[in-house]
Amino acid sequence: MSVADDGRGTDTRLDADGRPVKKPVMATKDLRFFDHPGAQLLPDGQPRRGMSVVSALSEWLVHTNRRAGGAWTQRYEHGVPATGLNPIAGDGTTGTTVHFRPGDGVPQASDEGTVSELAGLVTAWPYLSVDFADRRSG
Repeated sequence: MSVADDGRGTDTRLDADGRPVKKPVMATKDLRFFDHPGAQLLPDGQPRRGMSVVSALSEWLVHTNRRAGGAWTQRYEHGVPATGLNPIAGDGTTGTTVHFRPGDGVPQASDEGTVSELAGLVTAWPYLSVDFADRRSG
């Protein structure tokens, strides 16, 4: 599965030695939302938890981050970084793409259920558009 946006990209800065350092959103709880009593609920009424939950429940996850100052990718396996933050060629865009494979034991929605659930998000968030492309082989 992949989720992408065209925002500014995940906050990434250079350290004193010029190495990129990314906000650790994939490997740590987002304390703005996780178990915070005042956290905004999602349109379906469920609490926000942050991307670290998706990462932890995924067999693997690849986070690709494009910002005005550079682009990087990093792979996680079951929520743990499996690679460093690797620079990639910029393409003139900004945004974040998260590509992942849900791990064993994660309930899988039926194809039809997935389409209707995604379509329902569009009505809850007026600035969200959903494109569903089944790219599985076989």
